[in-house]
Amino acid sequence: MKQLRESNLIKMESESFDVLIVGGGINGAVSAASLAKKGAKVALIDKGDFAGFTSSNSSNLAWGGIKYLESHEYLLVNKLCKSRNHLMRAYPSTVKEIRFLTTLQKGFRFPHWFIFLGACLYWLMGRFFTQRPHLLNAQSIKQMEPAINIANAAGGLEYSDAFLYDNDARFVFNFIRNAMDNGACIANYAKADDASFADGMWTTKVSCQESNRTFSIKSKTVINACGPYVDAFNQITRVETQHSHLFSKGVHLLVQKLTKVDKVLAFFASDGRLFFVIPMGKRTCIGTTDTQVDSPASSVTDADEQFILDNVNQLLDLEKPLTSDDVIARRCGVRPLAVKGQGGEADWVQLSRKHAIDVDKDKRFVSIFGGKLTDCINVGEEVAETVQSLGVALSKPDDVWYGESGDTFKQAFLERARLIGLDAMTPAYCSEPLTTRLWRRYDANAIQILDEIQRDPSQAEQLIENAEYIRAELHYAARREMITRLEDFLRRRSKIEMVLTKDEILAARGLKEACQILFGDKADEKLAEYANR
Repeated sequence: MKQLRESNLIKMESESFDVLIVGGGINGAVSAASLAKKGAKVALIDKGDFAGFTSSNSSNLAWGGIKYLESHEYLLVNKLCKSRNHLMRAYPSTVKEIRFLTTLQKGFRFPHWFIFLGACLYWLMGRFFTQRPHLLNAQSIKQMEPAINIANAAGGLEYSDAFLYDNDARFVFNFIRNAMDNGACIANYAKADDASFADGMWTTKVSCQESNRTFSIKSKTVINACGPYVDAFNQITRVETQHSHLFSKGVHLLVQKLTKVDKVLAFFASDGRLFFVIPMGKRTCIGTTDTQVDSPASSVTDADEQFILDNVNQLLDLEKPLTSDDVIARRCGVRPLAVKGQGGEADWVQLSRKHAIDVDKDKRFVSIFGGKLTDCINVGEEVAETVQSLGVALSKPDDVWYGESGDTFKQAFLERARLIGLDAMTPAYCSEPLTTRLWRRYDANAIQILDEIQRDPSQAEQLIENAEYIRAELHYAARREMITRLEDFLRRRSKIEMVLTKDEILAARGLKEACQILFGDKADEKLAEYANR
């Protein structure tokens, strides 16, 4: 970890770049992956960890935007459905179809058969890529999922969309990893304090708290991919744009598994907004809120938590009501919603997550507003075209920069795994064979993990109690995933913080060894830092 990050920081200080990307969320990550593969010399920095803000606090869904049918944004829904299908084809191990079981209450603003017609239109706009929708009565819903309270249900429907099998932050990081594999120079915990443009070059001043150093990065172009902080960075750089952001806070709670079926249960909450009960392995994610806030720096309030608990207790028929004591983890993200002009109020039903890219051609400065994970490949392509139009030469403009490795690589991995008997080593706690999970998480790089296991079979042992991660994964993460703080691994490279409480994590057998693998002689310091945060 230290060697990779420090060597990248040294390169950033001593070299100049075609493009500097500020921000390592989904927009910054796909921009880096696209540009690096297409031949640009790329640097990327983030003031925190990669996917450390909005991009690690989503619903883990890659959906085509069915809710935008109500606001008649048919072109947007058509585009998002195409993008969702594209993601599912490009990442078949990661972005998978999942069924949504939707229950509508009596007195809802539309009858359930009318919503079903909307789902049929959605399926049509999705090119019939998923299973077809079904109209359901209340009793059918109860038979499919006994946990649903149908006392006030008018009926419902079942339709398909997609979800991320691993967590959203893991998906984002794999773009970061691909960018580095194609020569991008990347570092987390490196903050852009200021930037100025003179003589055709940008000079960006950077401070690194973890390394206790400051330096400057030279680049022809700057891409502002700061997510909710795009406007703030534009103020620092004195760049004017057509768009700005409004902010909507979304909160999710993680609890023990509540449902029998592995389907997303969809409802409309007491405020009329969509409310989900999402399966996440042995846990359930419930939410979300949708509250306008003035600042990206938001947190879960008692009112947010109570809103979610009240709704899930009303919508599900549970043995006993959920309380705050049942919450394993809390996720709070701020959705940056792109609007023309500056600030104001918004009707959240009318606002979508479509992105906008503003360009200052004279200064070669690009700002990315809004966006959602479903449309990330389009963002990467548009950014590459924009940078090329600003005079940055791309030596391989037509190269494909996204997607899982081809079948040849996968078959080579599977054959190696078969020869060493990998699946027979799968720890009892794991919910799927090691071959399946390692390929999905690491793609062709999973062969490096096989090398570790073949050398030492103990590397296939589960390391952290009650978490599906083996010792070899920790060694790989230490070398290749720029783990700077323990939270980086527990929250974003893995989903351990989504399935265990902090007390369970701190008490888990193997945590200290994990810290020693990740941080070496700083293991105790990093563990104490996590325990006290």
